[in-house]
Amino acid sequence: MQSPEARTAATPTQIQLALAAFADEIVGTLARLFVYVGALVLFAILGLAALGQLPELRDDGPAVKPGWSVADRSHPAFALSRLDSSEKTGAYTILTHPEGGRRDVMRWASEADRPVAELEIYREGDEFDVARPATADLAVQMGLGTATPLEQAGLIDTKFGHVALFRPTGTAAGASSCLGYLKRSEEPALQISGFSCQGGTLPERRAAIACTLNRLTLLTSGNEPKLAELFAHAELKRRACTSQGSSDWLLGAANAQLRGAL
Repeated sequence: MQSPEARTAATPTQIQLALAAFADEIVGTLARLFVYVGALVLFAILGLAALGQLPELRDDGPAVKPGWSVADRSHPAFALSRLDSSEKTGAYTILTHPEGGRRDVMRWASEADRPVAELEIYREGDEFDVARPATADLAVQMGLGTATPLEQAGLIDTKFGHVALFRPTGTAAGASSCLGYLKRSEEPALQISGFSCQGGTLPERRAAIACTLNRLTLLTSGNEPKLAELFAHAELKRRACTSQGSSDWLLGAANAQLRGAL
């Protein structure tokens, strides 16, 4: 039979063992919890990385650049007046930037879902980089590589004034490559750009671009009175669409006679 002194000495030892076992259980639980949370974070990172690759793997819309997001709830601000009631409307995508920029993008595809034309109206915000060349993104819009150099392919006259045309550098004379185009406005800060592969000849493609721009109309200017003023003045200079171009095409050396922003 144990003496009272022995029982008293054994009691603290049992308590210490119980506390040590409890502490070990807590440490083990926390370790498993950290492993579980770490696995969730890893899966989340892998999922976001996979989603980030989707714009490159799919070609059913304009590529979304870093900082830009699709604004599904925004309403179209522009439209093209139809030549006839049977004409199909292209896909319309609106991209917005946290620093105030907005891109309204219209795309048209062939029956085989290959892009044949695109029109983008970019209203600049604080994200706009004045040092970046205006044609830096045009090759990407045209479906070319980011390093593809472009050369000027003349000017066309539209209701917005002279618009510069571009094509891949080194394109053979008479080749019917797709044409890019670019028009900038300082006030309001606006850029109209895109490309067209419509038409079998260069004159037909120039005519298609001019027709597209002449048919571009403003649906709503929001809180931008200068935007409404720009389109109101442009409407006064609207021209009828032609299929083969006209004497208003300015090519080669004639470009040097024009001054001012494109």
